[in-house]
Amino acid sequence: VSWDFELPFPPYGVVTTSHVVAAVVRVLAEHGCTNLTVGEAPLPGVKPRGQAIFEVLGYRRLQERYGVQLVDFNEEPFVPVDYGGFTLRVAQKALTADRIVNVPVLKTHNQARVSLGLKNLKGCLHVGSKMHCHGVTPGLDRMFPRIIEKLPVSLTLIDGVFTLAKGPAPTGRAERRNLLIASRDTFAADVAGAYVMGYRGADVPSLAFYAERHGRSLDVADIGFRGEDPAGHVRFVDYDWEWTPENTGPAAFARAGITGLAVRKYDESMCTGCSALFNPLLILLMSAYRGRPFPGVELVSGKKQLAGEGFEKTILFGRCACELNRDNPAVRRAIALKGCPPGIDSMITALAAEGIECVHEEYVKYRRHLFDRYRAEDGFDPGLYTVV
Repeated sequence: VSWDFELPFPPYGVVTTSHVVAAVVRVLAEHGCTNLTVGEAPLPGVKPRGQAIFEVLGYRRLQERYGVQLVDFNEEPFVPVDYGGFTLRVAQKALTADRIVNVPVLKTHNQARVSLGLKNLKGCLHVGSKMHCHGVTPGLDRMFPRIIEKLPVSLTLIDGVFTLAKGPAPTGRAERRNLLIASRDTFAADVAGAYVMGYRGADVPSLAFYAERHGRSLDVADIGFRGEDPAGHVRFVDYDWEWTPENTGPAAFARAGITGLAVRKYDESMCTGCSALFNPLLILLMSAYRGRPFPGVELVSGKKQLAGEGFEKTILFGRCACELNRDNPAVRRAIALKGCPPGIDSMITALAAEGIECVHEEYVKYRRHLFDRYRAEDGFDPGLYTVV
């Protein structure tokens, strides 16, 4: 879960709707369930923390009506759990729950293609373990599908009131879909969720890995459905941001005529914190373009990208890229955007010191644009993100 209290934040397709969370809590309470907890570990570096986010989402009313505990896992103990070959620190509250109802959003993910039930459980991990999931080996798609193996998940309910293209962040584009996909089998729910977004299970590496590990079929035809036929709801939702064939930057940079700057496409080794700041960095770099070529600049990120030869300056985005390229002889002059993740103000300062003058107000305008795309008359009702 995430929120932005400083700039406009459209939650559609990004955050689970409060109406769905409230409905789950109400049904559980009406059927005699007590000692209910809503838990999540918000994004690393998010301020304010989880309790303030729970407040804006209206969860306090669930606390008042049903005695629900609201738990920010980041403020609670984590327990080291052996997954056979590696250890993850998992929220103790999640491990000791009698049952977990997993409520992800129906959305795509620009690193993992889809983000559904299996990936949603990454929210039960300590920030260090979340970062570990983005390691070079075995890789994101072979890490997060393992998390569920130690958790008592009894139901996965995919919230498809909205879906999100080019997710998982608000930079993607949401669409009203009005779907709910529920199953006691998280893998089956994820295969179905991927299917209605236009992806075969075999096309999603994380699902293919899970299927191989557990001897499961990736064919949606092998899943029994009740309710509406999912075939009638299939609509392709793109997960990928278009880059130039030469890997020199987003297609939007090429359309804008930006030259002298090579931005290497992000990969799955970039952690969530840096992923959230990568788009702001791109917008800031666009704001620095004055119709003249950049002075031979390359930007690398994540844990795998080595800076190349022939550039006057190299932007090293985030701690991992800085450490990986510390002794790289190809780097003539480093612009180190340090931090885990780096902050917007520090990035602007570091770039300005090298003659790259970014305009923060352009990023603010971009954020307003993202928010203003959605109108209530088109089904984007902000009331779905509160509890009445």
